[in-house]
Amino acid sequence: MARIPSKTEILDWIADNPGLSAKRDIAKAFGIKGADRIELKRILKELESEGNLERRRKTYRDPEKLPPVTILAILPPDRNGDQFARPLEWQGEGPEPRVLFQPRKADAPVAEGDRILARVTEVRGEDHHYEARLIRKIGANPHKVIGIFRKSAEGGRIVPIDKGSEKEWVVASDATQGAKDGELVEAEQAGPKGRMGLPRARILARLGDPSAPKAVSLIAIHQHGIPDDFPDAAIEEADGRKPAPLGDREDLRHLPFVTIDPADARDHDDACYAHADEDPKNEGGHVVWVAIADVAHYVTPGSALDREARVRGNSTYFPDRVVPMLPDRLSGDLCSLHEGVARPVLAVWMKLDSKGRKVSHRFTRAMIKSVASLNYTEVQEAEDGRPNERCEALLGDVIKPLYAAYEATKTARAMRQPLDLDLPERKIVLSEEGEVLSVAFRERLDAHRLIEEFMILANVAAAEELIRLRRPLLFRVHEEPSPDKLDALREVAEASGFTLAKGQVLRTEHLNRLLAQAEGTDFDELLNITTLRSMTQAYYHAENFGHFGLALKSYAHFTSPIRRYSDLIVHRALILGHGWGEDGLSAQDIEMLEDTAKHISETERRSMAAERDTTDRYLAAYLSERVGNEFTGRVSGIARFGLFVKLDETGADGIIPIRTLGREFFHYDPKSQTLMGADTGTEIGIGQRVTVRLAEAVPVTGGLMLELLEIEGRPMAAGASARRGKPAGRRPGQAKAKSARTKRRVERKRR
Repeated sequence: MARIPSKTEILDWIADNPGLSAKRDIAKAFGIKGADRIELKRILKELESEGNLERRRKTYRDPEKLPPVTILAILPPDRNGDQFARPLEWQGEGPEPRVLFQPRKADAPVAEGDRILARVTEVRGEDHHYEARLIRKIGANPHKVIGIFRKSAEGGRIVPIDKGSEKEWVVASDATQGAKDGELVEAEQAGPKGRMGLPRARILARLGDPSAPKAVSLIAIHQHGIPDDFPDAAIEEADGRKPAPLGDREDLRHLPFVTIDPADARDHDDACYAHADEDPKNEGGHVVWVAIADVAHYVTPGSALDREARVRGNSTYFPDRVVPMLPDRLSGDLCSLHEGVARPVLAVWMKLDSKGRKVSHRFTRAMIKSVASLNYTEVQEAEDGRPNERCEALLGDVIKPLYAAYEATKTARAMRQPLDLDLPERKIVLSEEGEVLSVAFRERLDAHRLIEEFMILANVAAAEELIRLRRPLLFRVHEEPSPDKLDALREVAEASGFTLAKGQVLRTEHLNRLLAQAEGTDFDELLNITTLRSMTQAYYHAENFGHFGLALKSYAHFTSPIRRYSDLIVHRALILGHGWGEDGLSAQDIEMLEDTAKHISETERRSMAAERDTTDRYLAAYLSERVGNEFTGRVSGIARFGLFVKLDETGADGIIPIRTLGREFFHYDPKSQTLMGADTGTEIGIGQRVTVRLAEAVPVTGGLMLELLEIEGRPMAAGASARRGKPAGRRPGQAKAKSARTKRRVERKRR
């Protein structure tokens, strides 16, 4: 009778023999036969239930997982022609998982020994554990180009759409991907960079008509000058970075941190954990941990990565793609707090009293291991009593304490009175071909508000900590509205039947009172939009001018260093202030602080403009097949040349030129923000309900032209000239006289 091995001996053997982990292999290794196999099976089941092994079909392996983005080494094809890859940074204690590499038609060729950055997906029921898709080859950083393909007998050429590039690219006949003459294409450099002649390219994607939806974001990227190619030096640095060791960091891997993000999120830069405060002096209080990816460890001052991150300033988000601030190796892998993977962080511990007010805090440079990557919807459903399988296991110890702490912060928020705007966020859903399938409004859940509130608390703590340490930082500044904008808001409020008092120092609570008056009325959305438009734009500054909208004295961005350079500066300031390493804020960082603040404020505005233009173009493309249809909406703006209407269904904005209104002269009154017909006295003002016909939709520009049919349910009245069948022209001086009479009528009505 053979000796039955211990659990430790079995685990050690599996670790040393990853390719022989079936039960029969284990039995053979220890000479176990006959009835003794039953005892072996029992031990393996115990190891599985204890979490030391995970069973896949008939094999056992360590339960730790690969991160979604990882570096692989390509192995030689097996006898079936399949190409597998080996994970180079496997940190599990068990055997390396088998990874099947699945190349796509447009991928650059790979060979045995190549190292690649790949996106991996876990699979079940197969003889391998993961399937991998190529992001790019390590050490290769082919330049990409967007342009118009011009076909020729030898293949063709690409004429770039980028205004700053006049050089064409040559495409060989076997690298065209079947592109047609005049199509918009995305291509990459093919072969080494030559010194002579035109550069050569390989087409990666055919984007079709340059005005087609799939081309929209790419055109916006180039039109607004957003850098979308990383320099070779930055890619080389990113590829050379290794996972951070524990070192002197505080080990928080035992705490059940979770990330909560949108379902389609690819990077996770913040994690949180909360529990009731056990301090008897803080009865009913809470402890909240917020952990943020330690990007400063990988992006050091003055490095190529740092220079490029500063140039970009921030990531830019489009419905179909993201232009990241950092390369995939960092943003999707080393700096992303993936489930079950140890990751370095800067974390803040915050003590809240029973009313959600922050009593104290402390910062630490630490290591965590997220227990789950959750999305907002499943977390909310779990809190509402409908947990899925993975949330159910976390409900009592993780999810419920987070919501309990959030409930307390709602009291503190109500006392602080930040600006309480309720603006629906549009979500454009695209097909794989880039066509708009639907336009919906994102649902705002308490799960969203929970994370938002914890991030605000962490940002406040970062600002207060650096002020205490007397270290320079970039503040997030938001100043109160200008008197002119405030007067314009007051006019719209009065035109809608509400009041915003004069003669007092404006505070957010006054604006919230106005918004509360409008809540539930037809003017709800209008007042929210107009209040937002009256606000000054937030920006970054080395001096602290407070944050009006959040009603905070000190505020800094700390929670998103993967996608905002400002947060990276704040992280470095904390590292310098606490003496946590040599990668803190440098002398050059400090010297350039004012310039950096100005620059990244500009890159933020650039990204916002590109995102807005892209959204407008997608909406115009979506509506282009519905020209002639009628829509309901609300007047959202008045100008001398016409009026703007926001459509109910999509939130798209269209214009009604003044020349198309009722065939009569309309007087524009900037004070009351109205148009009034000289013949009929028809008054058009902000907030009115209208029915319009879509006259024109231009995807290339994003413009929508509308025709006014009804105002507040009444058909648009025709002017006296139209009733007499005469043209709308006036005798000399007639228009001026009518304008004066109309103006007096407006003034009487306003009094």
